[in-house]
Amino acid sequence: MSLERPDALPRAFARDWGAHDARALAALFSEDADFLSLTGGVAEGRAEITELLAGELAGAFSRARLVTGKTKLRPVGPEACVVLQRFVLSGIVHEDGSDAGRIGAVLAATMGLGPEGWQIVAAQFVVEG
Repeated sequence: MSLERPDALPRAFARDWGAHDARALAALFSEDADFLSLTGGVAEGRAEITELLAGELAGAFSRARLVTGKTKLRPVGPEACVVLQRFVLSGIVHEDGSDAGRIGAVLAATMGLGPEGWQIVAAQFVVEG
């Protein structure tokens, strides 16, 4: 799914995360995008991103909630933009099912404008701090 504007990414990402919809999250990425996830997983291409996110959303993040924090957009020209989005995640679970607490995280997404709209071409979703 392409976005009309890069500033729509944080809301779309949080919405799809809240729905635990790995396909919808991966659709925010271009077909050949690169992604580094919160767990350190690396995925190349939308299919691998879908698989990685599906595993994480069924595992450690099966009960996780995202709360959107500060957003910063940095245009890099008319067809590229970097979006830095802070989130707070709660409801993360350990392998044994116990609560892992809450963390601050940052989604750093480089977005490109294509014929269909804005998509992530590379992103890192990392623990803040």
